[in-house]
Amino acid sequence: MKRRQGQSTGVVVKVTTYVPEKLDEFIDTINSNLQPMFMQIRKGMAEDSGDQHYALVNTAETDVTRMSSDYADNELELFRKTIDLIVASDTGMASSTDILNSADTLTSKKLKKSDTQNLLNRLVHDKWLNETFGEYTLSTRCIIEMEPYIRAMYQDQIKTCHICHSLAFQCQICENPICGIKIHNPCVARYFNGRAEPRCPACDDFWPHEIPEVRRPQSRAKSR
Repeated sequence: MKRRQGQSTGVVVKVTTYVPEKLDEFIDTINSNLQPMFMQIRKGMAEDSGDQHYALVNTAETDVTRMSSDYADNELELFRKTIDLIVASDTGMASSTDILNSADTLTSKKLKKSDTQNLLNRLVHDKWLNETFGEYTLSTRCIIEMEPYIRAMYQDQIKTCHICHSLAFQCQICENPICGIKIHNPCVARYFNGRAEPRCPACDDFWPHEIPEVRRPQSRAKSR
């Protein structure tokens, strides 16, 4: 149903001067009002670019069941297995071959190879997964919305970034076996920027990985 010109949407927005330093405080105020509705604005970082993202999340649903209206039970089971593969991987990725093979181990209704590939395409389209050259990673949306589920299910496997303290999947790892901290690539770029010799911020060993360049946030034109 189209809204007639001049018809109220029921949402009142007070426009004020934007002050970046007050953004977190502003979001906390919004969240206090959203809490009775079991909604929350959460912040997350894109692991590849370091860009900040915000998502409005239903806090009444904390696991994969939030997707049950869009995906069948066997599709959700495969998605869980995909998360299993990504979390268990040192690279934060799962190959299409491994995911297709895991479809044979479903306890619910089996999926054909073609159906599995179609499902992966849907998960990418719906921004639950990212795909690059046949390698799948958790999207920013997935990490933000599924964080409580991931922390609860994989508490002995997951690690957080030593710099930003967010969940870390695609990252660099300290090669000292006693240390082994993880740092997101964008956090690596910012932390080691301008340092003559990169050393692990936890154990002080030499950091042997390539240091990416600091990416400047791209300005986005506003559409009218």
